[in-house]
Amino acid sequence: MNQAFRIEHDFLGEKAIDDSVYYGIQTLRAIENFHITGMPVSNEPVFIRALGYVKKAAAMANKDLGVIPADVADAIIYASNKLINGAYTDQFPTDMIQGGAGTSVNMNANEVIANLGLEYMGHEKGQYEFLHPNNHVNCSQSTNDAYPTAFRIALYFKINGFIAALDELQQSFARKGSEFAQVLKMGRTQLQDAVPMSLGAEFNAFATTLREDVQRLREIQALLTEVNMGATAIGTAINAPAGYPELVTQYLGEITGLPVVLAEDLIEATSDTGAFVLVSGMLKRTAIKLSKICNDLRLLSSGPRVGLNEINLPQMQPGSSIMPGKVNPVIPEVVNQTAYYVIGADLTITMAAEAGQLQLNVMEPVIAFSLFNMLTYLQNAADTLREKCVDGITANEEACRQMVMNSVGIVTALNPLLGYETCAAIAKEALSTGKSVHDIAVTEKHYITQAQWDEIYSFENMIHPQYLN
Repeated sequence: MNQAFRIEHDFLGEKAIDDSVYYGIQTLRAIENFHITGMPVSNEPVFIRALGYVKKAAAMANKDLGVIPADVADAIIYASNKLINGAYTDQFPTDMIQGGAGTSVNMNANEVIANLGLEYMGHEKGQYEFLHPNNHVNCSQSTNDAYPTAFRIALYFKINGFIAALDELQQSFARKGSEFAQVLKMGRTQLQDAVPMSLGAEFNAFATTLREDVQRLREIQALLTEVNMGATAIGTAINAPAGYPELVTQYLGEITGLPVVLAEDLIEATSDTGAFVLVSGMLKRTAIKLSKICNDLRLLSSGPRVGLNEINLPQMQPGSSIMPGKVNPVIPEVVNQTAYYVIGADLTITMAAEAGQLQLNVMEPVIAFSLFNMLTYLQNAADTLREKCVDGITANEEACRQMVMNSVGIVTALNPLLGYETCAAIAKEALSTGKSVHDIAVTEKHYITQAQWDEIYSFENMIHPQYLN
């Protein structure tokens, strides 16, 4: 079977395009030029959907303002709806990291929409005299407003997915907090015995710190709803008709369901990447929290015979090729590593945002690549941690209690009655002799009675201490 080709041209020359594909010559040049990540735009269908929204809103505004024919606008809207509905994602082969400030991605969308629109109008692919990628699909636009606007919309939707996963994870920790509410354990600071607490309170703290980030992520999403549609090349709205910026933004809000607003200063908005820096910083913060929690889970489950052994993590795989019976905390470990990637990606975004010159930041593709990956990896990590670890954690209640009662740290509760110096002496003797605090304070020194001891070291008073004197 002979393969059919069509000839397309740009101002650099002509190229033969496989007639089965909907993209055109500028997309083909991007395929030939950029071999960086091996991860094409098709890996991020939410970005393609967002490009469909942008092109549809532009066509609607251009139609109303009479700058493109109604039948052409309708064909663009038809084709854009195809992308919005998830079709033709395989027609976006351009690498996520590319030169040109996203021009290749914008033209990829323009070409696919043009050729889908041409077929809708009864023409052949490449018959751009009837519906042109630049003249019609890109009408009243530039890559410099279409690409970042689509990026912001896609990022908004992508954050929704991560928020849902993070919220489910914090709920899982909260459930464990309730389950472990009556498990007495030793709190620790600087890896040393501190004062008693409940295991439930420790897990509730994990839930609380993640719940805070759910709220912060929701707040930071609002920064993404300010768009620069109608700015065109640098923010002066060259080639856009009067009223277009406001109208296209209105339509964009209606079809996406997002509270998008037009930036007050389009020149500033076209070069500014500050919102992306803040989103990245917020994701780094969450990654750091997740990693800290995973460090704690690994410590609390260490052993089991010669570690803390306060909790049991679900056993997911044999832990060694040489040591029989060893089981490693592989799920917290993989979340740790994901967090390290996110922290590094934040630095990439920081440098890319700083590297913008004058009226445009050409480094947005690597910012998009990094943020999309950060969100994908963090969402996967949150789901994995919940499903394969947190939901299955159990407590070693008796081991936790024994460590509390054998600890020297419990002497702190006697400070109000005996004073710091006396308590320090008890602690010193306990550490040097191996005697318990109880034996020294009650049995030998008679500093307090057994009844006082029982009151001070009741379960309720140890996890919710009352001031006693």
